[in-house]
Amino acid sequence: MTEEENVKRILTDEKLSAIKSMLEKDHAIDCIFLLHLDRGRWKAAKEFMQGLGLTLSDGTFRSRMMEIENLGLAKSVPIDPLKKYYVKTEFGEKMARLLLELFEAVV
Repeated sequence: MTEEENVKRILTDEKLSAIKSMLEKDHAIDCIFLLHLDRGRWKAAKEFMQGLGLTLSDGTFRSRMMEIENLGLAKSVPIDPLKKYYVKTEFGEKMARLLLELFEAVV
């Protein structure tokens, strides 16, 4: 497959374009890394981000996690009828590792 064909596939394939679109959103990569570090619970995610001097709103966290779950990168686990937390799937872990490799290669 040529480079152009590969780019066209990424831009038009239903699953790949959905992943690309999700990664373009605010804090999506942050949330994938939080899942990778087993911080898929809001309190743990908030504490981790605050420890780095970064912010992540509750609404953004929940929105990204729902999108990540819809793409099969995570699954939700109920805490009670109103609350849940997220754990990475095998696909989510693969994505996190690839993103880590990407950023390491850029340095």
